[in-house]
Amino acid sequence: MVGTLNDIDVGAKTRVKTLARDSAVRRRLMDMGIIPGIQVEVTGKAPLGDPIEILLRGYKLTLRKNEALAVMVE
Repeated sequence: MVGTLNDIDVGAKTRVKTLARDSAVRRRLMDMGIIPGIQVEVTGKAPLGDPIEILLRGYKLTLRKNEALAVMVE
């Protein structure tokens, strides 16, 4: 199933498929290590879904909902 990082439940692991080409934060996400093929785990979400905490490459990263919507996962 292909969706966005925002759709993944807390505790689930997934792999990044691609980043939205038209996203204003695409380059910044790639600089933070979110690149196609990397495995990420959603470790937490705020009650309203913003922000989202993920674990990748051994460190935790917090993303806003609009940033997570730019990350397509499988």
